[in-house]
Amino acid sequence: MSSRLGLIMRGLAAALLVLVSARMAAAEERRLPVPAVSIRVGEVIRDDMITERAFAPNLLGVAMFIEGRQVLVGRMARRTLLPGQPIPTNAVEDPWTVARGAMVKVVVEDSGLSIVTYGSAMQSGAAGALIPVRNTDTGVIIRGIVQPDGTVKVVDGS
Repeated sequence: MSSRLGLIMRGLAAALLVLVSARMAAAEERRLPVPAVSIRVGEVIRDDMITERAFAPNLLGVAMFIEGRQVLVGRMARRTLLPGQPIPTNAVEDPWTVARGAMVKVVVEDSGLSIVTYGSAMQSGAAGALIPVRNTDTGVIIRGIVQPDGTVKVVDGS
């Protein structure tokens, strides 16, 4: 009878160990935002395009993934984002304020003097980005910082 009781006790201990291991694994899971649909390059991410999924830490490795959906909404995909896959931090960017090839107002300011001309953006950029612009009158390429209103402000020395 005592060997039978010992066998029952060992069985209960094994079941308890399995339950505790499962709970610990669930506690270590990380919930990350993932695309609910395929998101194409250049597409602005909306809230309805994102869902959450649990990942085991050992599956994520050392890569940096976006951990909150508020970081994603309103940003633009730099590459195709596949449904159910974690989103690397470098896979999204702020939406472009200026598109490549667009005509932009170029502003040069120095000592209270302001000169305005127009140019063609040679690369796309969000507000705060340094981009090259070709002056439409002279053909000279200058560099400037994209402003939130879409104008490009020439930086010193360009």
